Amino acid sequence: MMKPTRRSLLGALFASTGVSPAPQERIRVGAHPWVYAAPRPKNDIYGILDEIFADMAWAGMDFIELMHTALEPDEAVSRIRELSAQHNLPVIGSSYGADMWRREEHSRILEYADRFTERLAQVGGRLVGVSVGNARRRKTEAELDAQAELLVRLRRICQGRGITLNLHNHTYEVENDERDLKGTLARLPDIKLGPDIDWLVGAGVDPVDFIRRHRDRIVYAHLRDRKSDGVWSEAMGEGSIDYRAVARALREIGFQGDLAIELAHPRDFRPTRPLRESLKISRRYVREVMGY
Repeated sequence: MMKPTRRSLLGALFASTGVSPAPQERIRVGAHPWVYAAPRPKNDIYGILDEIFADMAWAGMDFIELMHTALEPDEAVSRIRELSAQHNLPVIGSSYGADMWRREEHSRILEYADRFTERLAQVGGRLVGVSVGNARRRKTEAELDAQAELLVRLRRICQGRGITLNLHNHTYEVENDERDLKGTLARLPDIKLGPDIDWLVGAGVDPVDFIRRHRDRIVYAHLRDRKSDGVWSEAMGEGSIDYRAVARALREIGFQGDLAIELAHPRDFRPTRPLRESLKISRRYVREVMGY
């Protein structure tokens, strides 16, 4: 009997998952620390960065995505560099959210963004996923104008530091037939997207259709799972989102960005295992089911 080759074993693996292999790609998979931040005052993770870096490295992540507040302390750059080197876990970028539709907030937002993106570049970050702010109602056309104008200025700051700005959606940007997002895209058709697959599902948007429609804009994506009743699962693979179909759509559009696992738990949820184990389970799921 002929000894199986690595190629034949890989082919069997992908056949069993329903995902076609794409040997030319190297999609990296990392994690965002929201699940650590959620229960903490002001969602501040700076005091537990050691734990977060150690857990993500142990779970097999390729990178870490920070939250912008982790870069606020004056010693943040040196500390994050040290942790990144210690755990061999590069920083890919950071999330950042603000009420960008409020014109009166623009000066403050620009000043803050200038400072934190400078520090982000110093720790090796190359992506900023921005959330434009929830008005808790439909924004006016004037507010959408203000939002787009600020995004242009933020993108310019990021580009000057080798950072790609992309829009990270929650439900409010993509509910009501994607009104908020469409308002931004009508004004900035070339802006990049970093969709959150779970929030798309939560807003009733088919993620496969979304990926196909925005194929030329997507540079990044967040992954999370939810059960059929809409409640977040403890780890990926314990919910009902069809990530095999998501992976097929990403390959169909020739996606060459990176993916971040961003776990989240309901407010009153008591974890049944350490967070690092849920991260590891999620990382294994992405590898086995999505092929990354």
